[in-house]
Amino acid sequence: MLRVGLTGGLGSGKSTVAAALRDLGARVIEADELGRSLMEPGQAVYEHIVRTFGPEVVGPDGRLDRPRLAKLAFEEGRLDELNAIVHPAVIAAQQQWMEGVFARDPAAVAVVESALIFEVERDARARGEQEGVLADWRNRFDHIIVLTAPDDVKIARYAARIVAAGPAREAAAREARIRLARQIPDAEKAAHADFVIENTGDLAALRAQVDSVWRQLQAESNKRAGGGSLE
Repeated sequence: MLRVGLTGGLGSGKSTVAAALRDLGARVIEADELGRSLMEPGQAVYEHIVRTFGPEVVGPDGRLDRPRLAKLAFEEGRLDELNAIVHPAVIAAQQQWMEGVFARDPAAVAVVESALIFEVERDARARGEQEGVLADWRNRFDHIIVLTAPDDVKIARYAARIVAAGPAREAAAREARIRLARQIPDAEKAAHADFVIENTGDLAALRAQVDSVWRQLQAESNKRAGGGSLE
């Protein structure tokens, strides 16, 4: 089995690369999608968030008012509180998913797409946690793929995804800058990665890099499953 973390800053193109790896045969799970499911009414994470942040984060439909929650987290300095609730549950679910994948296919390449693999570890250690899944999350992967892109490209992609044009686009760009400021710079992540994929917007070049990384991952996974040497 081979456990791979796919990470990169906001707007770096992780979803595009994750989809390409899935097409090539990888098993892929998205941390954001998993987090959203755990934040639905009836889930323990949802109840914990409401207890911590108050009923004001619950919308008329009973679900979390995600824009309001994001404002509290990013603009009012409560992101660490939110992450301390969500991250342990998401990571536990990711681990359970990987165990299921490998039980069915020992030669699988299981990819966890998450923006915050390095940040989870950084923030846990900043809180004084030296042991445990959060403080050691990066080391629980066999390989890390870091996706990089210039910050101006990331911001433009994020803003385009949120709104089409007008003043709302500028607001989205400001939000992107706030979020990027909380994330570890690409260069620092790349220094600790096993594979670095540069995504400047050329899809053909991006796909060529993904194909190259996939061939290496698949070859290693096959050797592990067959008991061959990795040397």
